[in-house]
Formats: sequence, C-alpha cells, structure tokens
Amino acid sequence: MELRQLRYFLAVARERNFSRAAENLHIAQPPLSRQIQQLEDELGVLLIDRSSRPLDLTEAGRFFYEQSGQIMARIEHMREQTRKIGLSKRERYVIGCVGSTLYGGIPDLVRRMHMRWPDLDIEIREMMSTEQVTALKERRIDLGFGRVRFNDREVERLTLREERLVVAFPKGHPKSLSADPIALSELEGEPLIIYPSAPRPSFADEILNMLSEQGISPGSVEEVREIQTALGIVAAGMSLCVIPAASQRQRPDDVCYRTIKDENATSPIIMSFRRDDAKGRIEEIKQLIREMYADNPPWLQLSNVQLDGA
Repeated sequence: MELRQLRYFLAVARERNFSRAAENLHIAQPPLSRQIQQLEDELGVLLIDRSSRPLDLTEAGRFFYEQSGQIMARIEHMREQTRKIGLSKRERYVIGCVGSTLYGGIPDLVRRMHMRWPDLDIEIREMMSTEQVTALKERRIDLGFGRVRFNDREVERLTLREERLVVAFPKGHPKSLSADPIALSELEGEPLIIYPSAPRPSFADEILNMLSEQGISPGSVEEVREIQTALGIVAAGMSLCVIPAASQRQRPDDVCYRTIKDENATSPIIMSFRRDDAKGRIEEIKQLIREMYADNPPWLQLSNVQLDGA
C-alpha cells in the first residue's frame, strides 16, 4: 500500500467521481482507476460502489476513508513540524475552544503557557465541542476545551470543573429585579433563546435536556449561532437565555443575571487531547491549571472543581 494510493482514494471519495478526481490530481483517469483497483485487490474488499451515481463508498470504504484521512493529516503534520525544526522555526501549539470558555480560564491559562514556554507560538481557534474531536484526530489542533461529553477511543477527556449556570434577563424584566438565585421552574412559559444552533449536539441541547428533565416548557425557543447574538437579543427585551456563569461579564449595561438555584444546573468544562499526547506537555498543562485554580480567580467562584489535586 502506497501513500499515493491513499491520496488517490481520498480524492475519489471526496469528489465521488473518477473524472473530477483525476482533474484535481492532474493525472489521466485510467491510471487513477488502476491505482484504486490495485488498492482494492491488495485489501481484498471493494471500497467504492461503482454502480451508483454519484459514486458511493462501501461500508469498508467509509472506514478506510476515515483512517486514510487521519493518516494523511498526521503525515502532513509530521512534514510541517520536521520542516520547522530543520529551519529552526518556533513550534506552534493550537488550542480549540468554545466561545464561552474565553470568559473563564482560557486567557489565564494561555498567559501561563507563554511564561512556561516563551518560544512556543500559541494559537486559539474558536470551534464547537464536536468539531474539536475531528480537529484533534486530524491534528489541526493540539488541545480542546468544550462543554459536550462524548466518547472517542482516540481522544482523552478530562472534566476540569462544573460551571454553574445563570439566566440572562433584559434590564427591567420583572424577574430581573431580585438578586436571589432563581428556580428553574420560574422559566416556565418564558421565551428562551439557545445557542449554538449548529453543529449539534451542543450546549443548546444540554439546556433543553435540563429543562425537559424538570418538566419545564419555555413559551418559545429560538436558536442562534453564537452567545454574543443570544445576549444581544436578550438586551433587546425579546427573550431570556441560560449561559455559563463566567460569561455574565458580557453586556453589563443592558442585561441582568441571576444564578440558577439548583446546584446541579451546571455545564462542564472538558479538556480534550489525543491519547498519544497524554504525557509530556499535557501533564504540565494540567499542573498549570491546578496552579490557576489555587489562585481562586473570580470566574472560578461559581464552579465545582473536579480536576484531581486542584
């Protein structure tokens, strides 16, 4: 099996057409077809269902496509890092995170990482929890911080803390006048805005499931892509929104917040990383987080810490 064959197969699988794949690869179609046929002969299974239009992958082909994509991504990562080392370039470390974590500990952690590794170029990319899984496996990011629990044998997950939830009200709303914690039952019949609308499952589903388990029905539910959009709609007096406690620093002039009374109304902060990266820098990052938690910053006040030793 050759890397060229993997590259050819990925091109055909993506285009679902031999002619277009050949054009993208800048080769003629007959040699492309021969390479795919040789690959199938070597594996002893069909990877592509040629009877359908457009072409479709067999069950074995879908598995092979996923694995081939990860292999090629790792090879590209290896090539890029080797080139950087050879040219004495600084190493890049990419962190994927959901937007709401930027109002909690991520900025503090990145500052500590800069101090620990001054020659490390750290990049932050905003991405949804489910997107981080694929990005980790394809080595487009090195570390992820999300809110949705998932299972994947290639990705290790560590719950850092359970963050309390708060309700965002427009200024002047009758239920915004009290500073006391609010019961979930008081959201019955209220218009609710949730985020993100996609991809799912997401934080939006966590909120809907929480209300459903308590038998609470909002008056209406609107979905938006980002927390900033959701709070803008709240500020306009059109809806309420449930958000993580650390995010309540946003829009302090036109939005009021009340902590949810139920202590189980929380959202996890989950650190995700590749299992094969579990040692080395990951262990040092865990220690940086323990030190950060030991300082008891304001955004940690409404959280139940779970990281071992913190």
